[in-house]
Amino acid sequence: MRPDADLGMHGMVKLVAEFLDALDLRDVALVANDWGGPQVLIADGLADRVGRLVLSSCEVYDNYPPGQPGKSLFQMSKLPGGLLLAATALRFRLLQRLPTTFGLMAKRPVPRDVMARWSQPMQTDPAIRRDLRKYVLSVPDKAELADIATRAVTFERPTLIVWATEDRVMPVEHGRRLARECPDAELVEIDDSYALIPEDRPEALVAALREFLRRTDDADRRGRATQ
Repeated sequence: MRPDADLGMHGMVKLVAEFLDALDLRDVALVANDWGGPQVLIADGLADRVGRLVLSSCEVYDNYPPGQPGKSLFQMSKLPGGLLLAATALRFRLLQRLPTTFGLMAKRPVPRDVMARWSQPMQTDPAIRRDLRKYVLSVPDKAELADIATRAVTFERPTLIVWATEDRVMPVEHGRRLARECPDAELVEIDDSYALIPEDRPEALVAALREFLRRTDDADRRGRATQ
């Protein structure tokens, strides 16, 4: 990104909204895992092109930075050279499974090629570390997080909440609370997984997505037929 790019949470969701605008995408099914950006997208009034929303074990309410891994990354970002040290540690399989890295994010070791794609750019490119640092250190304060949470649950279109029952970073009660507070939400809980459901239980996540999209597509067709 350009050195002056806004990479805080509000800036990041503007990038998502601009992407949808640039491609003129409409009635988008927006799926997020781990990242809490979609709620900010709604709170900032940028979700006009989103027709359906899927939140999968992600940052919500005041869980920023999330859990022990998030707080560790936040602290490392404050130290000169801290992110380079953190990125270098991810070269080693044993260190990838620490509670402060991915040991609490994925129940099973992340495949080597996947971990390499995630971590090598940060290991080799100082501009990427700069961008990550800007994002990590842009955590909103508690009052702003509470305001975002209040405005985010006004999204009235179909919402699927998918949460890992063994999640140790994104509390399962957050998923249940979201399902209660969102006007048109349903909850699917997935066992034998931590926060990174796409890595731990991809088949279960895909099944939940397919059923949600099939059912909401059918409802849309019935609605159009009665008009």
